[in-house]
Amino acid sequence: MKDNAENKIILKVEGMTCNNCAAGIKKHLEKSLNSEVNVNFSIGEVNCFTNEKSSKNDIISLIEGIGFSVKEIKFEKDKKFSKSEIYFLVSLIFTTPLFCHMFVSETNILKQPLIQLFLCLPVYFIGIIFFGKSAYYSIKSKVPNMDVLIFIGSTSAFFYSLYGWWLFQDTDLVRNYLFFETTATIITLVLLGNVLEHRSVKQTTTSIKELSKIKNSIAKKEFGEEVVDVNYDEIKKGDILLVNKGDQIPVDGKILWGSCSVDESMITGESLPVSKNINGEVISGTILSNGSIKMVAVKVGKETTISNIIEMVKNAQSNKPNIQKIGDKVSAIFVPVVLLISISTFFICFFYLNITINDSFLRAVAVLVISCPCAMGLATPTAVMVGIGKAAEQGILIKGGDTLEKMAKIKNIAFDKTGTITTGKFKITSFKCEKENIKKVKQIIYNLEKHSSHPIAISLVKELEKYSTEIALKNIEEKEGVGISCTYEQDNYLVGANLENSKLYDIKVTKNDIIIAEIKLEDEIKNNTQEIIKQLNTNGYNTFLISGDSYEKCKYVNEKLKFSDFFYEQKPENKLKKIEELNNLNPTAMLGDGINDAPALSRAFIGISLASASQIAIQSSDVILLNKNNLNQLNKALKISRYTLRTIKQNLFWAFSYNLIAIPIACLGYLNPMWAALFMAFSDVVVVGNSVRLKFKKIF
Repeated sequence: MKDNAENKIILKVEGMTCNNCAAGIKKHLEKSLNSEVNVNFSIGEVNCFTNEKSSKNDIISLIEGIGFSVKEIKFEKDKKFSKSEIYFLVSLIFTTPLFCHMFVSETNILKQPLIQLFLCLPVYFIGIIFFGKSAYYSIKSKVPNMDVLIFIGSTSAFFYSLYGWWLFQDTDLVRNYLFFETTATIITLVLLGNVLEHRSVKQTTTSIKELSKIKNSIAKKEFGEEVVDVNYDEIKKGDILLVNKGDQIPVDGKILWGSCSVDESMITGESLPVSKNINGEVISGTILSNGSIKMVAVKVGKETTISNIIEMVKNAQSNKPNIQKIGDKVSAIFVPVVLLISISTFFICFFYLNITINDSFLRAVAVLVISCPCAMGLATPTAVMVGIGKAAEQGILIKGGDTLEKMAKIKNIAFDKTGTITTGKFKITSFKCEKENIKKVKQIIYNLEKHSSHPIAISLVKELEKYSTEIALKNIEEKEGVGISCTYEQDNYLVGANLENSKLYDIKVTKNDIIIAEIKLEDEIKNNTQEIIKQLNTNGYNTFLISGDSYEKCKYVNEKLKFSDFFYEQKPENKLKKIEELNNLNPTAMLGDGINDAPALSRAFIGISLASASQIAIQSSDVILLNKNNLNQLNKALKISRYTLRTIKQNLFWAFSYNLIAIPIACLGYLNPMWAALFMAFSDVVVVGNSVRLKFKKIF
C-alpha cells in the first residue's frame, strides 16, 4: 500500500499481442491515474493503485476502453489451443491453396480473381480482428505497435489487388495486379510467429506457474474427529492440517505432532532434506520427503512465504533495467519512422528510379512487413523474466530487473560478521568462576538472559539449558551496549560485555559491581564460507569484512577466510561511511542481516540480506538469500546476473542489427513481402529463444 487512500489491485488482461501493447496500457493508465503502473506482458497482468478518484471499476473501464478485456484472476489449466493458434490454423487452411496458385497452369481455377478473393477474405477478416483492432487501439493510446505495420502492409496489398482487378478485369494484365496471396501469407506467417513467440514466452515464466500451482492444491484439515479435504484458499489461521510423506505443505505453520524430513530446495535452493520436530516451523510449498506431521496454520493466503515470493518475482519482472531504456526509446519512434521509410521507398522507386508501380508497391509493403519493433521490446524483459525466475528456483529473491543489471557490475563485496558470515549461535568455550557457587551463577544467567532477544542471550540460554530451575529475579532491566541486570537475594547482578578484558573473555558477570564470573564465547563460521570467499577472490571481487566486533574477533575470522581487508568496531554510522568510501572506488554490494546494517544496505550499490535478517534489513535490501545456513546462493546470484546481462546485450544486438540490415534490403527490392513476413515472424522468436536458452544453461 502507498497510503490509506490507495489500495493495490491486480488485473488479468487479455488481448496483449506484444510488449508494445503493455507499454500502451501502462502509458494510458499512468496518464489517467497519475500514479505508477506495472504491466507484465508475459503473464498478462496489470497492477496499479486505486485512490479516491479512481476505483477498480474505473481502471477496468480505462483498460477496456483501449480494446483489451479484463478477466478474473484464477488458476487455469492451459487450454489446448489459444486464440492465436486457432486463428493461425484457420488462416493456414485458406492461405495454402491461395499460395499454390503461383505454381499451377494459367487455366487452373486458382488463377481466377474471384476464387483468390474468396480464399483471401477469411484470412483478411482474421487480420482485421487480430491485427487491425490492436493497431487501432495502439494508435489511440499513442503507442503504435508492430500490428500497425502488419495491418497497413496486408491491407495495402488487399485493396491494391481489388483496384487492379477492377481496373484490368477484362484483360490478361489483371494477374499482374493481384496480390491476394501476399495479403493472406503476410497475416498467416505473422500469426505463426506470434504463436511461436507466445509459446516461447511461456517458457520464461514457468517458475511463477510452478509456484502458483501450490495455490491450486488440496490440504487435509482436521475437523472435529474427521479429516476433510479443503482448498488452499479455504485454509484459515489456527486450522489443524495433516501432512503425509510426499505431500506439499500448503501454508506456513508449526508442527504440533510428529517428526519429518522436508525438502526445502524450492525455497532455499538447498538440496538436502531438513529434519523437523515438534514446534519446528514449516514453509508453504516445501515437500514432506519423509514422515507424517500434524501442523497448525500460522500464515495463510497472501501472508505465506510462497505468496510473498510469487509477488516479489512478478514485481521484479515488471521492473525495467536501465539498459532497456535504449530499446524503449527506439521502439517509441520506430513505427512512425518505418511508415515514413515505406512511403519514401514507393515515391523514390516509382518517380525517381523509374521502377514499375508494382515493384515500387511491393518494396514499400516489404519495408512495412519486415520491420520489427517487438524484437527490441522483448529483448530485455524476456531475459529478465528468465533470470529472475532462475534465481527464484535457487532460493534467491531479486526485487527488480534493474538489480540484475547492477549486480553484474559489482566489484566490491562487503560482509557483516555476526549472523551473516557466522551462524549467530555462540558456544561457551570457557567459564571462569572462582569465588562464587558456579551452579547458582549459571542459574542466574539462564533466568536473566531468557528475558533478552539478543543473539548472545539466546545462545547462553541454550547452552545453560540444564540450569533452567526457576528463581525469583527482580528489577530486570536491559540497557543497550551495557547488558542486562537484576536484583536477587538483595544483591545486584549484571551480565554484559567484558570491555575491560575483551582479549580473553567476552562476557562478564558482576555482583554488586564486582566481577564474579567471566565467559568466553565463540561464534561458528557458516559452512562453506571459506570456499565461497576464496572463489569470490579468485573471480576478481574485492571482499571486505565490516563488523562492530573487536579487533581480535575480526582478525580471527579474517585469518580463516582471507578477506581483501577487514574493518572492526564499526558502529552503524561507520559502516555507512565505509560503504560510501568503497562505492566511490567501485560498485559495492553489502551483505548484512541486522538492524544496524540497514543504513549501509540502503546506501550500497546492491544491498543483500538473508531470510533470517531483521525486517528493516530485508526492506533495505535489493536481494534476499533464502538459505540462512550458508552463503552458497551469493555466488549463484552473481553468476545469474552476469549471464542475464550478457543475454540482454545479445538480444539487443540482434534486434538492432536485424532492423538495420533488413529494412535497407527490403528498400532495394531483394525481398518480396511474403519472405519479409517470414523473416519478421521469426525475428521475435530468435530473441525470445535466446532468453529461454538462459533458463536451461548450466551456469553453476
